[in-house]
Amino acid sequence: MNDTFELTPAPPYPTGHHLLKGRSVLVTASAGTGIGFATAKRCAEEGARVMLSDIHQGRLHRFADELSEGIGQAVPRMLCDVRSKTDVEALIAFADDEFEGLDVLVNNAGLGMTRNLVDTTSEEWARLLDVNLTGPFRTMRAALPAMQARRSGTIINLSSICAWRAEAGQAAYAASKAGLLALTRCVALEAAEFGVRVNAVVPSLAIHPHLEKRRIPRKNDQGERSPRSCRRDLGDRERRRLPCFGLLDIPDRGSALRQLSARLIFEQIKKECQDAQKS
Repeated sequence: MNDTFELTPAPPYPTGHHLLKGRSVLVTASAGTGIGFATAKRCAEEGARVMLSDIHQGRLHRFADELSEGIGQAVPRMLCDVRSKTDVEALIAFADDEFEGLDVLVNNAGLGMTRNLVDTTSEEWARLLDVNLTGPFRTMRAALPAMQARRSGTIINLSSICAWRAEAGQAAYAASKAGLLALTRCVALEAAEFGVRVNAVVPSLAIHPHLEKRRIPRKNDQGERSPRSCRRDLGDRERRRLPCFGLLDIPDRGSALRQLSARLIFEQIKKECQDAQKS
């Protein structure tokens, strides 16, 4: 294997063409620098009315205000812990009321953990599955009745490449994301007869500032922590795990992978809009 590691550059950022004009989109865990906010931003740039949700109040208002300033209109937002049935039902009810019907739900909320199975506690296992698998179960259960009654809607779940690829230390995380794929397939069949589309997007690792803080950098010859060596460590691990994929990382507003994931989600939403217009 070639030991040379090169970052894959981001694709050109697309301009908006109002392809989602008039549509409403709710994205969970969308107050941050990851795929959630990138998705909300991309949909808003295409004319959608977007609502942000997150568990962190300060971060939620900061990113909602940033998006609002960028698109020149108010961005509704609401705190929500997807582990709470009460929070989830209140969130979906608020979105339905705010938009007079929710068109698109993007289930982005999730937790990660690296721990060998024998070292994983029952509490860690339960907490991770509660967010990554039961969280989307709660939001879909709350959103589907109204969507099915209108015979229109799109739900997109964020899974992970770990759902398909074995990796040491990812037993709990991979199980939750594989379970989400199975849940997505089954719910897709149940909702199809009502004109509601349910899909999943399966990204790899998306580097963002929060993840940067969690890396453990090496020390250079002067004993200083080096972000560059830290990035190289992570890149080496990714290259070994994913020989047919590149690690995507750029220093501006979002990584190439976040942009690509947001585009995949956007394409699913756009297809729903096109199908609805034909019917």
